[in-house]
Amino acid sequence: MNFRIETEQETDGRWIAEVSGIPGALAYGESRERAIANVQALALRVLADRIEQSEASPEPVIISFLAA
Repeated sequence: MNFRIETEQETDGRWIAEVSGIPGALAYGESRERAIANVQALALRVLADRIEQSEASPEPVIISFLAA
């Protein structure tokens, strides 16, 4: 699974990061790097929950993130 992370700096200086392909995977951070780390952690929790709830294939997966 390959996911793209979109980032943008807000007017108040915070950064926001969003993972395309995972609805609701959106996180803020004081820096671009912190926002990316926060959203990656959130995305992994969402994917783990989907696997636990049998909403995704339980077969081994490789997950990668590409920050745009």
